[in-house]
Amino acid sequence: MVTQAAPAPGSSAEATDLLTVGVEEEFLLVDPDTGVAVPAVEAVMEQVPAELRGQVEREFQTSQIEIGSPPGLELSSIRHSLGLLRASLADAAERAGTRLLAIGTGPVDGPVPAVVDKPRFDRMLARFRLLVPGPGNNGMHVHVGIPDPDAGVQVLNHVRPWLPILHAVTANSPFSRGADTGYASWRSIEWERWPSVAPTPYLVNHEHYQRLIRQLISSGVMLDEGMLYWYARLSAKYPTVELRIGDVCPTVDDAVLVAALVRGLVATALDDIAAGRPPLPTDHHLLVGAHWRAAHDGLEGEAVDLSSGELRPAWDLLHQLVGRLGPALERHGDLAEVTSLLEGLRRHGSGAQRQRSVYARTGRLEDVVTDVARQTRGEDPA
Repeated sequence: MVTQAAPAPGSSAEATDLLTVGVEEEFLLVDPDTGVAVPAVEAVMEQVPAELRGQVEREFQTSQIEIGSPPGLELSSIRHSLGLLRASLADAAERAGTRLLAIGTGPVDGPVPAVVDKPRFDRMLARFRLLVPGPGNNGMHVHVGIPDPDAGVQVLNHVRPWLPILHAVTANSPFSRGADTGYASWRSIEWERWPSVAPTPYLVNHEHYQRLIRQLISSGVMLDEGMLYWYARLSAKYPTVELRIGDVCPTVDDAVLVAALVRGLVATALDDIAAGRPPLPTDHHLLVGAHWRAAHDGLEGEAVDLSSGELRPAWDLLHQLVGRLGPALERHGDLAEVTSLLEGLRRHGSGAQRQRSVYARTGRLEDVVTDVARQTRGEDPA
C-alpha cells in the first residue's frame, strides 16, 4: 500500500462539507516486444526519480508496481498527480527495459512472475498457497475522507447497492493467457479466489465491523486487517472510506471520473444519513450476482438494478447514478467535468471495449498491449 497523508486539518467533511479524495493505482510490467509480464519491479524502482519514490511502491508480484496520489479537494490536483506519476513511472519502466500497462491483468500468456520477497507475502503464500493465478491483478482504490468510523460504517451500508455499476465502469481486463475470457473484467474473477474478497456485508455499527474483522482473522480467512478485501471498507490507517472494486483504469481521464463518482457517492451517503434516510435494502446474494454481472458484461452490456432485481442496460444505471449524485457533484465543483468525462467514456467505450476493438481490427494481442501502454502514458485510445 502506497502511503497517503491523512487529510489536512480543516479538510474533512465535518469542517468544510467537502470531502478529500485520493487514488491508488496498480500497474503491470511487461516485455516491450512480446507483452509477457516480467519480474522487473526492482529494476524499475531503481529508475524512479528520487522525489517521487514516496508515492511509488512494490505490489504483491514482481511484475507489479503501485502509485498513490496525495489526497486533495480538487479533481485537478488528482489529475496532475496521477498524470505526473504515470508518465514518470512509464519513463522509469522504459529505462529499465520494460513497459508499463494500466490493465487489470496480463493478456499475453507466459510464466507467472514470483511474489515480492516480503515476510507478510511469504506468510500469505504459506497459508493460501496457489491463489496467485496469473501475471498480476491490478486494481484501483479510491479513498474518501469521512468524519469518523461510525459514520464510515453507515456510509458502507449506503454505498453497497451502487458499487456494481462502478465495477462495470472500470472493467479493463477481457483477455488472459492469450484469449478472450468472455468477461469484461477477468481480474475480478481471478481476484475472488481469495476468501476475504466479497461485497461489503450490511453492518450494524462500528463494533460489528471490528468484530467481523477479529473473527475473520481468528478463523484463518485473513492474516490481518490488511487482507479485508471487501469492495468497500474503512481504511486501517487513515480517516477514509476505501472503495476497491475496480480494475485499474486505462487513462487518467477514466481514473478521475471514477474518483469523482466515488466521492459523490460517499458525500450523497452522508447527506442521506444526516437526513435520516435508510440505505436501499439489498439481498446479499443478489448483490454478489450484480458484481458477477458487472465483471461479465462490463459497461457495454446489462447490469442488475438492485432496486428491482431486474436487468437493465448498464449505461442506464450509470446515468441514474450520476443523476442521484448531482447535488454532491455540484457541491464539490465536479459536475461539469464528470459530464464531459462521461461523454468521452461513451465515445471511446470502457477499457475492456477498447481492448476488444483493437484486437478485432488487428488480431494481435501485441497491438492491444501497445494501445494500453499509450493510454497509460496519456495518449488517446487508438
